[in-house]
Amino acid sequence: MDFTLTSDQEAAFSAIDKLAAQFDSRPTDFHGFALEGQELDRQLEDGQYFDIAAIPEYGPVTAALAVERLARSPYTVESALSMLVRPQLAGEWPRPLALVENGRPGRFVASAKTLLILEGGRIGAAKPPAEALESVESLFAYPMGRLKQAVEVTWFSESEAAILRIWLRTALAAEASGLLHAAIASTVEHLSVRKQFGRPLGTFQALRHRLAECAVLAGGVRWLALKAAATADPGDAALAALHAQESATRVVYDVHQMLAAMGMTLEHPLHLWTYRLKALLSELGGRGGQASAVARHCFGTALDQ
Repeated sequence: MDFTLTSDQEAAFSAIDKLAAQFDSRPTDFHGFALEGQELDRQLEDGQYFDIAAIPEYGPVTAALAVERLARSPYTVESALSMLVRPQLAGEWPRPLALVENGRPGRFVASAKTLLILEGGRIGAAKPPAEALESVESLFAYPMGRLKQAVEVTWFSESEAAILRIWLRTALAAEASGLLHAAIASTVEHLSVRKQFGRPLGTFQALRHRLAECAVLAGGVRWLALKAAATADPGDAALAALHAQESATRVVYDVHQMLAAMGMTLEHPLHLWTYRLKALLSELGGRGGQASAVARHCFGTALDQ
């Protein structure tokens, strides 16, 4: 598949890349879990970048690239659902969006203007009042929250829900791609500086081989996410989400092991990407849910979850 960007797409992505580059470094005095990017969010809103998927000259592929780029920032911003899922919702649904899956706490829920509600096989949307939401303390490097009281939900038809699942999976894969690439880049930087036995750790062949394997996995997630955005095919989306969650499990383990004790501290920024990946691992039914979707959409086989 040819992913060569048009001149319009290149210009849009270049503008987002330039904006995001201002937020590629965390504050030196920050040693917490979730680094919230309110200013990044504001600038994206002002530039109307959250609506790029709906613009014919840009489309979902450009939106997926934007989500992937923004996820590489240490700052969290709700971009994936706004850029890739919101255009599929009929009617006016304000952002930010958040996903509440079977009543569990979720990312960005406490500040959401629109909630996507997943209950079993149903998908609906709600505009919750502020008093229905509350923040939740969490080790995940996202601002987490929960829905603490019932809200009025608009339930979508089966066909509408099927389309939303495609874009939920595509959004997950695009965001995971950016997080994976950023985590690997942070690890490479550490191994290039940290020395052992008089030489940088990155010169040791065993670590190079493991990093290369991590890079291959991350690259696969990126291309599968872009393919899913380009085709809007349920099988492509399921494959992208499955590979994203499978790869995250492997890469998070490897990069933290390479950083040893430093990777378990808040002093190093690695957790700002890997702990976000941890949050993505259980979404949309987790790896079991994606594997079942792959079996159904790609092979016409039903698997018991």
